[in-house]
Amino acid sequence: MEKIIAFLQENPVQYLATVGRDGKAKCRPFMFAGEMDGKLWFCTNNQKDVYKDMQENPNIEISVSSPSYAWIRLHGKAVFENNMAAKELCIANPIVKGQYQTADNPIFEVFYLEDPHGVIADFSGNPPYEF
Repeated sequence: MEKIIAFLQENPVQYLATVGRDGKAKCRPFMFAGEMDGKLWFCTNNQKDVYKDMQENPNIEISVSSPSYAWIRLHGKAVFENNMAAKELCIANPIVKGQYQTADNPIFEVFYLEDPHGVIADFSGNPPYEF
């Protein structure tokens, strides 16, 4: 898990893919908030299409590449939880705080990835790191 967390923190703007409510693929910039209790946490706004898409189909994938041409593909099930400690973790990011001001903002939602799995790979020819 440490390798995954480090990769996400070193590459702070990831891309989150969902299946839209129209059945078409959707991909959006997103940010990893942090790890807590062995879970990878993210946040969003319950007024956005991405939230509504994940409510309908919680299977998502996150991807990002590094400046050195390594990349991660991370997928799992988005599980929303009204977890104040996770909200405080997320709101510690100044960008998130600027959007929502407080962790108890009623439109502010947090979710973690259930059963995250994927790969970290690069063009080195070495086998990818699978998790």
